[in-house]
Amino acid sequence: MHVDIRDEGPRDVAAIRELNIVAFEKDQEANIVDALRANGAALLSLVATLNDRVVGHIMYSPVSLGEVVGAGLGPMAVLPAHQCQGIGSKLVEAGNRKLEQAGYPFIVVVGHPNFYPRFGFSPAREFGITCEWDVPDDAFMVSVLDPPKMHAVSGFAKYRPEFSTVA
Repeated sequence: MHVDIRDEGPRDVAAIRELNIVAFEKDQEANIVDALRANGAALLSLVATLNDRVVGHIMYSPVSLGEVVGAGLGPMAVLPAHQCQGIGSKLVEAGNRKLEQAGYPFIVVVGHPNFYPRFGFSPAREFGITCEWDVPDDAFMVSVLDPPKMHAVSGFAKYRPEFSTVA
């Protein structure tokens, strides 16, 4: 199985929407992706393709910690028939690498505590970073990409309004 990871293109929009609806069994995440894209708030949007079919997607958007702007990972989805085959891992690795190369100092994620630590994420509370939503401490994680820039940075991580206003 050869999976390609590439930047999202205009022809992928409908497939990304359907993928998110199928993977999350509701349309909220698909609506958030569409709203972030429409508002120019996607820092990075990658697709995983298998035989030219979109089977996975990841999006990053700006997250602020006071005056410091980093990235929020999510939504990230893989079609159910292709889960547990390393596609999500490839998306996270490629996306995180691109954001680090672009100079973003941190990435936060609300996600599964058994999945994201393998990519350098740890509980954000350990860094004095809290989430704007009521989520378990072990589900809100951060990967510090630029330790000097993040020295003494803590506080409330503020996501884009699309996450709270899109249903």
